[in-house]
Order: sequence, then structure tokens, then C-alpha cells
Amino acid sequence: MRAFPSDGDLMRWFIFALAACGIARSANPHQPRHANTHAAANPTKGSASRTVQPGPDPQIVRAQILLARAHFSCGQIDGYAGANLQKTVAAFQSERQIPVTGALDDPTWGALNGDMPPIQIPYTITADDEKGPFVAIPKGIEKQSALPFLGYSSSLEELAERFHVSPALLESMNQGADFSKEGQTIQVPNVYVQSPGPAAQVIVTKSESSVRAVGPDGKLLAFYVATIGSEHDPLPIGNWKIRGVRRNPSFHYNPKLFWDAKDGDSKAVIKPGPNNPVGLVWIDLSIPHYGIHGTPEPGMVGHTYSHGCIRLTNWDALELASMVKPGTPAVLKD
Repeated sequence: MRAFPSDGDLMRWFIFALAACGIARSANPHQPRHANTHAAANPTKGSASRTVQPGPDPQIVRAQILLARAHFSCGQIDGYAGANLQKTVAAFQSERQIPVTGALDDPTWGALNGDMPPIQIPYTITADDEKGPFVAIPKGIEKQSALPFLGYSSSLEELAERFHVSPALLESMNQGADFSKEGQTIQVPNVYVQSPGPAAQVIVTKSESSVRAVGPDGKLLAFYVATIGSEHDPLPIGNWKIRGVRRNPSFHYNPKLFWDAKDGDSKAVIKPGPNNPVGLVWIDLSIPHYGIHGTPEPGMVGHTYSHGCIRLTNWDALELASMVKPGTPAVLKD
């Protein structure tokens, strides 16, 4: 029987993998250069916090996985410190009654490390993983509307989304792996946990770029980093309701509703699929044309604008969709 490596072995291997592929010092285009997010240098030894330099950091990966397992999602697991991680850590600290610093300090690591399952687990690629159909997604509404299905572009993208991780980081964790090969065993983040349960209220906060699901007792069930509106399409502040949920939705494009529509654009329907403009699920709000939905670009959540709607990663939108029902209150606030 093959013994699987310990968390410590996996972390040492992961640090070696990052160094070997030369990305440990690469810049993150989504992270502001002036970001001042902190992480403990070694969470198992209670060391003092330090400023994390740009580049995938194995301890940030650990924190992102543990936060996701606790239903505090900073979006895509990518190993980078930045605003998404900082606000997620602050939300976790507030809920766990830890001094709110937004930093991965010793008290925060103590709370996170209470989750004992392994951080990474082995996964063997199956025939279903390789079935596709994989699609090269063209740019432009007209070209996309000609496709019968907006599927994943590759098995790597499919597997990365399933385990909530960036394709680049998944490749870094599995040096030399063939993601198109049935039977290939890879290491993946251990992100699967039980659903938090039904939500009594959804709270969207513009200033924080976040979505919270709150239970009947007022307890925070889940926190998600989000992309929310823009100066052209501001968030419609107010008390609204969930009207319903549509999984695998088609996207109905109407240029009259988009400030950046090009001259000559016409109405179009884009078929379902994970690379559909609204992703894998649409949570309809009681405001015409507004909803909470997924995205074909999980790495951009929290880093860009939207056309007024609330955008989550596909996996976070699907989890939230499982927690709400028609009539669930949705509070949209500054």
C-alpha cells in the first residue's frame, strides 16, 4: 500500500515546485504593488507576521484553502496576498471574534489550523474529465453566440475550476503532470466541505466587494469576495428579494443595456456553459436585469468591474444558489 505524504512533506514539495518552475518571484498582475497584506512565515511555529512579496506563496495557498473550507472565499486560490485575501481574513476574524487586522497573524492561524484534514489530496483524472467537449472561446458576442455550448477550453481549466484553484498554480503543484491523460494522479486543494445550510438573508456590500449569506439565527454562514458594479452601472442600493435560480443559463445580450456596447451590436443569445458570460448559475433579483451570477474568468473576481450585477466565481455562485430560494431577502448596501 502506498503511503501518502504528510502536509509537511507536501508543503516542502510545493515550495520546491514553485522554485523549480521559476514563478516564486513572478509578479501578480492582479495585486497592487503597494498592497500591505501580511502572513505568518511559519504558521506551525507561531512566528511573527511578515510582508509577503509578490509571487505565489505556499503559506498563502494554505490560508486560502483553510478559509475556503470554512466558507470564507477570497475567490480563486492562487497563492497571492492582496486585497481579496485581506478582506476575507478580516471577515473571518470578525466572525471568530479575533482582533480584526486583515493579517494572517498568530491568533488567526490558530483558528484556521483547527481544521485538521489534509490541505492537499491526491486526485486521479478520469475518462469523464477528458470527455469535454473542450472549446476555444472566441472574443466577441457575435462569435460566441454561434457556439452550441461554451464549455471549458481544456481539461486543465476544468480541473482547476473544480478545485477552486488557478490553472497556473495547479500546474505548479504538479510538475510534469499531463492533465489530458486519464489515470494521471495529481495533487489538488482539499476544498470539499458540506454546504453551510439555508440562508435567511443575503447581504451585498459595495465598499467591501463582498457577499454574505446569513442564517436564520443571524450567524454568518458564508463570505464571498465579489465584483460589484461600476461607475457606469452602480449597485442598486436597497432591500430586494431573490426571485429564483437558473442553473446553466443562457445569456441574453441586449446592447441597449450595456454602456460599452459597440455601434452595430445587435441582440444575441449565448448558450450555456462555464464560459458563458454569467457562468454556471444566475440568481435572479427582484430588480429587472440584475442578479448574482458566476463568471468565465474566476481570477478576475474582485479585480474588475461589472455591468451592475454581482459576480462570483462559478463555485461560489453555485454554493450560494444552493442556500437561497424565492423570497430570500437580499440587502444591497454601500
